[in-house]
Amino acid sequence: MNFQGSHILSVSQFDRDSVSRILEVAQAMIPYASRQKRCHVLEGAILNNLFFEPSTRTRISFGTAFQLLGGFVHETVGQESSSLSKGESLFDTARVISGYSDVIAMRHPDMHSVADFSTGSTVPVINGGDGANEHPTQALLDLFTIQAEMTRYGKGIDGLNIVLMGDLKHGRTVHSLSRLLSLYKNLTVTLLSPKELKMPTYIVDVLTNAGHKVNVTETMAGNLNSDVVYQTRIQQERFASLAEAEQYRGHFSLNKSVYEQYCKEHTVIMHPLPRDARPEANELDIDLNDNNNLAIFRQAQNGVLVRMALFALTLGVDEKLTQYEKEVTWFTNK
Repeated sequence: MNFQGSHILSVSQFDRDSVSRILEVAQAMIPYASRQKRCHVLEGAILNNLFFEPSTRTRISFGTAFQLLGGFVHETVGQESSSLSKGESLFDTARVISGYSDVIAMRHPDMHSVADFSTGSTVPVINGGDGANEHPTQALLDLFTIQAEMTRYGKGIDGLNIVLMGDLKHGRTVHSLSRLLSLYKNLTVTLLSPKELKMPTYIVDVLTNAGHKVNVTETMAGNLNSDVVYQTRIQQERFASLAEAEQYRGHFSLNKSVYEQYCKEHTVIMHPLPRDARPEANELDIDLNDNNNLAIFRQAQNGVLVRMALFALTLGVDEKLTQYEKEVTWFTNK
């Protein structure tokens, strides 16, 4: 893939080589994200962060990633704060905002809306999530996390046993991650959910057509003995009503007792966050916070690395990073 000037809209754009390149550049960003050095390769460049759906981690990590490379960030949060609320089309919004920008990151509640927006943009657009469809940067950071966590045990991604658990119907993170996993070899993927929230058939087909062994189940017992358990929350905002979402809240909760009973000693726990900490939900219990295999906070930090990599690649500066390094002058304990 030629990244320079390209939109990043879907993981279906990538082959294994292009994914490897993204992960390689993300790895090179560690000194800057950990404040060992700073880099101003994008000094003067402007990111417009357009988030028309609630977000904390994704929005802030996009902004942080761009600023760590020396750029400026402008933000629009909520459709009510934009001219979309006045009836302006996505195309017109894109044509105007791209004139003010060097790159745009966008989240929108409607499926395929970011792709529609990109048709009007004159600069690269990066999809920060479009409804229940895709979340490509999350999938890439998830893959980076799996690779990093497995390195501790002398493993790569090929041949892993991975469990995807929770709301697999509405979870765009697991949809995109499954597509990326299809690029690898000899995986065993267990899809664990209530039957009403099972993974869409077209995503299951992507995995099976790639030659992976796929198990679909509603039972936790005997199905968590894996390298990775990727837990997702009930996507309340995707249901027709709160009452419908409440039927499934609290199903498949992962806690210390369940982990010790069903998981391997070194099973890595992942979650795209936010985790629902309300007692009636509690899909990922805080009693796991002291478990070194709980990777959720490392996973969130990896999002900065991957988004830095995508900015560097789409703006064509991935080979120039070391030319724009400076020393860190402030106190940091990172």
